[in-house]
Parts: sequence; structure tokens; C-alpha cells
Amino acid sequence: MSILYVLYEHAAGFSVFSVKEFEEVSMFLPQVESSVTDFAKFNSIVKLAGFAPFKTAIAALENINAISEGIVPQDLLHFLDDFFAKLKKKKCTLGIADAKLGAAITEAIGVQCSQVGVVPEILRGVRFHFAKLVKGFTEQSAGVAQLGLGHSYSRAKVKFNVHRSDNMIIQSIALLDQLDKDVNTFSMRIREWYSYHFPELVKIVPDNYMFAKAAKFIKDRKNLTQDLLEDLEKIVMDSAKAQAIIDAAKMSMGMDISIVDLMNIELFAERVVKLSEYRKKLSTYLHNKMNLVAPNLQSLIGDQVGARLISHAGSLTNLAKYPASTVQILGAEKALFRALKTRSNTPKYGLIYHSSFIGRAGLKNKGRISRFLANKCSIASRIDCFLDQPTSVFGESLKQQVEDRLKFYESGDVPRKNIEVMKDAIEAAGQEAGANGTATPQSEKKKNKKKKRGAGEDETEANGSSNGNGAAAEAADNGNGNDNGEPKKKKKKKNKNKEAVEA
Repeated sequence: MSILYVLYEHAAGFSVFSVKEFEEVSMFLPQVESSVTDFAKFNSIVKLAGFAPFKTAIAALENINAISEGIVPQDLLHFLDDFFAKLKKKKCTLGIADAKLGAAITEAIGVQCSQVGVVPEILRGVRFHFAKLVKGFTEQSAGVAQLGLGHSYSRAKVKFNVHRSDNMIIQSIALLDQLDKDVNTFSMRIREWYSYHFPELVKIVPDNYMFAKAAKFIKDRKNLTQDLLEDLEKIVMDSAKAQAIIDAAKMSMGMDISIVDLMNIELFAERVVKLSEYRKKLSTYLHNKMNLVAPNLQSLIGDQVGARLISHAGSLTNLAKYPASTVQILGAEKALFRALKTRSNTPKYGLIYHSSFIGRAGLKNKGRISRFLANKCSIASRIDCFLDQPTSVFGESLKQQVEDRLKFYESGDVPRKNIEVMKDAIEAAGQEAGANGTATPQSEKKKNKKKKRGAGEDETEANGSSNGNGAAAEAADNGNGNDNGEPKKKKKKKNKNKEAVEA
């Protein structure tokens, strides 16, 4: 009959509890469920057999991180090894909550682990009465240990690079889209409102931003004279338009308007101008943020389309996990499911339709170029997500590939192969990293290999000089081969085979 022990990982340390009458307990599972909340009954079944407290908070965090990933930490391994060594090879079963951790423990120390049957209920009771089962331990101290470890564990899990946060991109593009709608609505309102007084200005100044600035500057059209020509020219950026505005003001068909109405129009025009200026600043901020977070995606399809893809996916990591076929129709989910429901043609593109490449492609090639562009977007997002040192070299190479594919559809010029383009991009990225003083992982591996080879050569030279001239000559023969450049054949093995045949 095997003895059941239960492993429980607490914020204070590792503990092992022995369960009495294992066979009987496993038969009456409902009784165990009812006795879990009663400490007197539960204490008669479960006793503390061993406890290994964590020495420091850092050690506790390292152990919990390892356990959460299904890895057996060294502290737990030593504790279990010493504990089961004292039992003198008795048949034991270790109850555990995580099956992955149980498999790792079985592989490490050879103890059979179980996570089914009565084990979950026993662990639930241990968790409920842990402060009472361990001597010298109180509920307050257990709560303090759990709170401290919970904060440090959560902080370690959610830590990220402040400069590479894609959440800021998601919020920025959402605000930018909202500002575009609001500025357009407000511009239409200021056009209608001011056109009661000066209707000719709409035809002369069609731009919304310039119209709001001009309305704020002109105010009452009767006060517009030739002296204000230079200031008006600075606003509309054209001397002919400025002169046309002054001429139209003299013979305008608009109605007269009161001073109070003009003040309200001026305040509203000022607000529209400030919103437009803030929209430009926000666009610059988005450009800089995309350059830090997703430089390759930015180089490939631009700031706004790349930011919309990240926003729609939820994060850059989610976008990197998507296949190219999903990226292609991202943003066209309604059309896709409608097409599947009605059994009609599925959409060829979603958000990437706003890219300039699809607009430049011919009608027959729009679907093909959208599929190719989605493939390159998927590659760029994965590079941006998992590359330690951000660089835009790969994005520029991918963009050139899309350009070459467009030329291929138009003229038939065969583009370069993807493997050649990526090799050149990797070399360019390595040169850029070397110029910036940061080494890539591949270059570091090559340097380490060279160092090891150099150390090995030094050892062989030292051994050769110590063994004498004969050993050095043999090493030289083995390294250089025959005169013809072929490696020297091993004669010893042949002699051994001959001796075996003769015997």
C-alpha cells in the first residue's frame, strides 16, 4: 500500500503533508469534501511532514516563476530529494496540483505524482487551514507573505519596455480618427455659420483649416481693407487668393451680422484651429511612436495603416501571431461572414486597402497584391515584435519587394527571391548594429566560436611542444593531410581488422 504525500507551494515556502488512511479516504470522496472546512476533522487526516521556508523574497519569486512555467526549481528538488531519501524506499505517491510540474518531478527524482482523485480536495483543505497546520505561523503572517509575493510576481509578469509600448499607439490612432471626424464636423458648421455673413469665402478658400483661420482673422467683412493684404496672404499662402478675398468682401451678397454673433463665430473658429493644430501634433507623435515600436511595419505601409492594424488586433504581439490570411482581411470581418453565410465571394482586403500599393495596382491585380502585402506585413510585425534592437532595415527591404512585385505585374520583370533579399537585409542590420555599437546575437555567437577555436588551437600547440617533436609532427600530419590535399587515412583500424580475420 502506497503512502500519499501532498506538496503545497506557499508564499512562505514549500511544504509536504502526509495523508493518513489513503485507501479509505480515496473511497469516501464526498466525506472529504464535507470535512475540508472543519479543521478538527481535516487535521485528523492531514499532518505536516516537512517544511522548507524561502530564505529571501527574491528566492521566493524565482521559485514561484519556475513553478508557474512547469520547471522544478533547485530548492524544491533538494527539499524533495532529502525528504524521500529519509523514507528508505517506501512506496510513496506525491499529490500535486500541476500535471506538468508533476511530470518534471517524476523525471527528476523518480517519485510517482498524481493530481486526480482526492488530491485536489486535500490541497483545497491545506490552502484553507495552512496557517493552523504549520506551527509558529499565523494568518496575518501568511497574508503578508502572499501579498508581498503577489505584488512582486505581478510586477515581474507585466513589466515592459516603456519606450516600446503599443498601448500608446492604440490610443493615439483612436484619438486621431475621432479628431478627423470632429474637425470635419466643426469645419462644416463654421462654413455654414460664417457663410451667412461672407458666402464668397467658401469658394475662394476650400481648405477647412485655412477657412477657419481666415474667418477668425476677417471677422466683419466691412473692416477688411487693402492694408490687411499682407497678413491675409500669410494665412492663405497665396497673394492672388488674398486679393480675391478683399475684392469679394467689397461686393459680398452676405447679410449683416451683430457683434455678439461675430464673437461667437470667432471663438468657435479659434477652437477649430486649435483642434487642427493638435491633430498635426498628434500625427507627429504617432509617427515617432511607430518608429520606436514597429519601425518595419511603419516603413512598409505607413504610420496610420500600421497603427490601425495594431489597434484592430489588440496589440503588436497579437498581430504577430496572426497568419497572413488573417492580416489580409483584418477589418472586413462583417463582409467575410456575410459572404460565408450567403456563399458569395469573400473580401480580398480589409484595412490594408488604405495602403498606396493596392491603389496603384490594376483592377485584376488588386487581390494578388493585397495577398502579397499581407504576407510582408505579417513578416514585418513579427520582426518588430521579437527583435531586441529596433531597426527599419527589414521594412525597407520588404517595401522594395512589394514595389518589385508591382513592376512584375505591369511589365513582367522577374523580382529577386525572398531569401536573397532577407540575407542582404540581415547583413545591413548587422552593419547598422555595429555602427551603433550594439552587437547582434549572431555576431556574438560567431565571436564566441572564434574565441573557443583560438583557445583550442593554443592548447594543441602547447601540448605539441610539451610532447616533443614526434607528437608535433603527427599533429601537423593530421591537420594538413597528404601532399595531394586529401586527409590522411586511418591505418590502425585496418590493421585491427586484419588481425581479427587472421585469428
